[in-house]
Amino acid sequence: MKPGLRTFVFLSIMGSFMATARAQAVTEIGGEKIVTLTRKAVSTTKPEFTSVSVLPGRGMELLQVKANFPGKGEVDVLASPDTATAKQMLDEKDTPNGDLGYRLGSAFLFPYPNRIRGKLSADGKTLTTDWNGHTITLPANNIGHNPGAERHAMHGLILKSKAEDVKVSKTAAGEQVTGIIHGGDFGGHWLSKSDLEITISLSADALDATVVAKNVGSEAEPVSIGWHPYFNLPSGDRTQARIHIPASMVAVVDNYDNVFPTGQLKPVDGTQFDLRAPNGKPLEKNFYDDNWSKLAWANNAVTVKVIDPAAKYGVAIEGLSPQIKTIQMYAPPTQKFVAIEHQFNFADPFAKEWKGMDTGMITLKPGQSTRWHVRLKVFVP
Repeated sequence: MKPGLRTFVFLSIMGSFMATARAQAVTEIGGEKIVTLTRKAVSTTKPEFTSVSVLPGRGMELLQVKANFPGKGEVDVLASPDTATAKQMLDEKDTPNGDLGYRLGSAFLFPYPNRIRGKLSADGKTLTTDWNGHTITLPANNIGHNPGAERHAMHGLILKSKAEDVKVSKTAAGEQVTGIIHGGDFGGHWLSKSDLEITISLSADALDATVVAKNVGSEAEPVSIGWHPYFNLPSGDRTQARIHIPASMVAVVDNYDNVFPTGQLKPVDGTQFDLRAPNGKPLEKNFYDDNWSKLAWANNAVTVKVIDPAAKYGVAIEGLSPQIKTIQMYAPPTQKFVAIEHQFNFADPFAKEWKGMDTGMITLKPGQSTRWHVRLKVFVP
C-alpha cells in the first residue's frame, strides 16, 4: 500500500472510530438518561424489531427504532441523526419551545398536533385563539419562508417536557418503558392541567407507542394527541418509494408555505392524493404536506404503509385509537424520508373556516382521560 493511501485509510478509520466513540459517549439528552430497549433477533426468515431509543428528557421522544432484516442486517426505521448530533441539536441549538424536537426521530405532540392560527401579539412571540368562549394564548413558534408568511403555533407544548417516574419493565413479548409528564397548564398556555402517561413497548413483531392524557385540573379542556415520525427510506431512492394511505378525502390548503386549511375537503379520486391502492403509489417527485381524512378502517386499525421496493423494505403504521381522525403526511422531494402523522385532529382546529365542523379535538372534563395508540410493524414487500 502506498504511504499516502495508508495515511488516508488510517485517518478514515480513526475518523469513523472517533465519531462512534462520540456517539457512544452520549448518555443524556435534555438532562435525563437516554433509555434504550434492546433484544436479539432470532428469526432467519422475517424481519424483527431489535431496539428503540427513548428520550425522557424530551417528552419521551423516540430517537431511533431499529429492525433486523435477514440477509441485510439492522436497518434504521426512523430518519434520525446519530446520538451525538441529536444531542447537539436538542441541547445546544434548539429554540426555547423545543422546535428541533420535531425535526428528527419521532416527537409526541400534545395538546395540539399541527398548526393553530390566531391574533399575534405586538412582540410576535405569542398568539391568541378562542375555544368555547375561552381565550387561549400560545407560543407563535413557526412561520413559513415566503414574504407575508403568517406566524402561528405548531405541534404542541411538550417538546421540552421532562418525563418523571421513568420505569423499564418486562412484558410477555419483550420490554417496555413508561414515563409520566406532569404538564400542568403548560406555563399558562392551556385551559386546565394535564398529566400524560407515555408507554413504548418493544417486541419482535411490533413497536407500540401509547399516550394516555388525563385532565387533572378543574376546568374542561380541548386536547388532541399525535406524533411526528420521520420514516427512513433505506434505498435512498425517494421517487420509487410507495405510500399507502386509506383515505378518501384531503384538506385543501392555502399554499405549501403556510399550509393553512381553507375549511374545504375534496375527494382524492383521480389526483396525486389518491394513495388507496393496497401497495400504495410512488412518491415520484411530488411534494406533500397534506392532511387526509375519511379514513378506512380494517381489522380495527387505520394502516398506512411506507414501502421501499428497491430496499425490499416496508413499515406499516397502524392507528389503533378510534379518536384518530386524520393522517398528516410531510414528504419533500429533496429528502429521503416521509413523515406520517396519525392524529386526532384536523389542522387549525379552532378556525372559523371549518364552520362548526367536528375537527377532532376531544373535550376532557376534569378527571376524564383519552388514549392514543399507534403500532409499527416491519415487513418485506
